[in-house]
Amino acid sequence: MASSLLSTDFASYKQPIANPKEPASLQVGHLEAARVSYDAPAPGERVNGAIVVLVRNSELDGLRKSMRMFEDRFNRRFKYPYVLLNDQNFTQEFMDGIKMITKNEVRYGVLDDTLWGYSPSVTPNQTEVMLERNKNRYLYGGSLSYRFMCRFQSGMFYRHPLVRDLDWYWRLEPDVEYYCDIDYDPFVYMRDRGIKYGFTIAPREGRRTVESLWYHTREWIKKNPHLLPPRSLVNWVMGTDGHYNMCHFWSNFEIVDLSLYRSEAYESYFRYLDNATGFFYERWGDAPVHSIAASLLLAKGEIHWFEDIGYKHPGMMHCPRDPEMHMKCVCDPAKSYTYRSACQTRFARVNNMAKERMLQLINLSEGEYRNFLEDAAAKAEQEDSDKQK
Repeated sequence: MASSLLSTDFASYKQPIANPKEPASLQVGHLEAARVSYDAPAPGERVNGAIVVLVRNSELDGLRKSMRMFEDRFNRRFKYPYVLLNDQNFTQEFMDGIKMITKNEVRYGVLDDTLWGYSPSVTPNQTEVMLERNKNRYLYGGSLSYRFMCRFQSGMFYRHPLVRDLDWYWRLEPDVEYYCDIDYDPFVYMRDRGIKYGFTIAPREGRRTVESLWYHTREWIKKNPHLLPPRSLVNWVMGTDGHYNMCHFWSNFEIVDLSLYRSEAYESYFRYLDNATGFFYERWGDAPVHSIAASLLLAKGEIHWFEDIGYKHPGMMHCPRDPEMHMKCVCDPAKSYTYRSACQTRFARVNNMAKERMLQLINLSEGEYRNFLEDAAAKAEQEDSDKQK
């Protein structure tokens, strides 16, 4: 683990213009060198934003594939900088491989254990016990690094020196695909319309990974009603019974006005969750945390579905079926998960809920929810007992 937030060697690395005579056969890993675009910048102003990626050195090929598509579809014209973050120093091979993909500015940052580490409420020993208990219960059930990642993406990434001065960020990951030309600036589109959160895909979370997340959310709400707006889209994530319905925005793609995550309300919510144990003893993901917070703190008009941006992350994809949108894409709408998603349908259907009504639902269902948690805890204990026999 690096001893400081930024490695002296990798803190800021501006890419030189690629050599147009570079042979096309030059290889990094298994991916051929990209055709680096020399397009003139698209007209219009830019926001203070960046494309932010959490990545390992071993994911070079996957990120190069993502960046090639992202450059072709959007950033060769709009030329936003990239911020690449890693819990280890970036290798020269990695930086050389990225240099071949883009001539846009790339900034490299390293994480230390103030950003990439345990919640204050947990211990390494008990975390190991819980990883062993959960390793076969769900995907990444036994992964410690996955939990570090979820905590970092939930409430730490925007504190990094390379991100903390940004107003906007667009999250990018290795091995994703962009199917449609994006001939406008989504950052500017959102800013001009007062939108704070943008997404493409909205699935359901696995219930076992977040067994107590809504309980702790409810407790935070009851202690902090003064931090909540008069109306919000909370009923997108909360049913009429006051329970969490597992809907969430798939945060491997999100475009966000970072004032949301830096707000007093979000900071308070994240600290409350971080002082619980669920990031490590369960497997709370950044997607449900971001989604619940956005639904609690934003009105429907401040959240936008980018239907026109065709996108795939391993496991799910979105392809617009609107004929005008689809003319800019190379994908099959019939394979799109989004139009079959109950959560996506719910997002289109529901409207804002008044804070008073939300508090009524939460308080009315409190006893039932406590019984649910007690039953879940008893079931987990029984599962452990059965394994020991």
